[in-house]
Amino acid sequence: MAAGKGRAEATALAAAAITVVLWASAFVSIRSAGEHYAPGALALGRLGAGALVLCAVLLIRREGLPPKEAWPGIVTSGLLWFGGYMVALNWGERLVDAGTAAMLVNIGPILMALLGGWLLKEGFPRRLLAGMAVSFAGAVVVGLSVSEGGDSSPLGVALCVLAAVTYAVGVVSQKPALRHASPLQVTTFGCLTGFVACLPFSGQLASQVADAPLSATLNTVYLGVFPTALAFSTWAYALSRTTAGRMGSTTYVVPFLVVLMSWLFLDEVPGWLTLAGGLLCLAGVAVSRSGGRTPRPPRTRTVATSAPAGQPTSPTPSARRTAR
Repeated sequence: MAAGKGRAEATALAAAAITVVLWASAFVSIRSAGEHYAPGALALGRLGAGALVLCAVLLIRREGLPPKEAWPGIVTSGLLWFGGYMVALNWGERLVDAGTAAMLVNIGPILMALLGGWLLKEGFPRRLLAGMAVSFAGAVVVGLSVSEGGDSSPLGVALCVLAAVTYAVGVVSQKPALRHASPLQVTTFGCLTGFVACLPFSGQLASQVADAPLSATLNTVYLGVFPTALAFSTWAYALSRTTAGRMGSTTYVVPFLVVLMSWLFLDEVPGWLTLAGGLLCLAGVAVSRSGGRTPRPPRTRTVATSAPAGQPTSPTPSARRTAR
């Protein structure tokens, strides 16, 4: 049983790792596609591509509709996280630099841990809170090291904070839905809910797709297929097997991965301060995920009294009392 639990934890951790890598790549694609698509149009195109993939997989697996108990969490997370978060983040990244955006969005995991401890009764483990404090300090260092002179717009700052709030509330709303529906069902119908919420931007998307270069459109499709359809599914899978607070702590790796991807693909060499902040993020995640192991139940020992060969062993007095 211990081996099976260890494999389940390893699988959930691998799913979370896939999520953070793909979400980190999303920041690069958003910056590229956002030059040609407005925030709402980009969100609608991304959600549309993601919904097509998710619905196809759902039909192949024949999972059907989620039970009615899951719908409140699905609709809430779909409106806030899939819809509101993506529009707010796309808009905010147009008005603030990447470092400031990374710092502000990383308020989300802290809110997630607080809401999870309060609303979901997950508690407030000291290791989790300590690890998140270390990771947030690392995120601040990364953000300050790559910021572009501090010329951020107040509106952009407000939008990034709004993105963090909708992200946190969306995740906490999604967790109860996973008790009644599969991760694929929760992700698919959450994505469809966000898509429907963004339909008012359909006219904007239709007009801009005709003028946008192919690379921007391909980036939008990539955002829908990988950071949305795949990454949100692996996130839901991992979230169904751990607490919202611990899952939120893993996302502190994202800013550091964004820096590394910019280094690899955009030749943007990070400074030592950026690398130090990234190491702080990784250390905080390690601390936050190091505790919480369920102790093994004590083993019961059976003591038998010796008896001559061929005669049954007589029960002890305590065993006779228990039998009565």
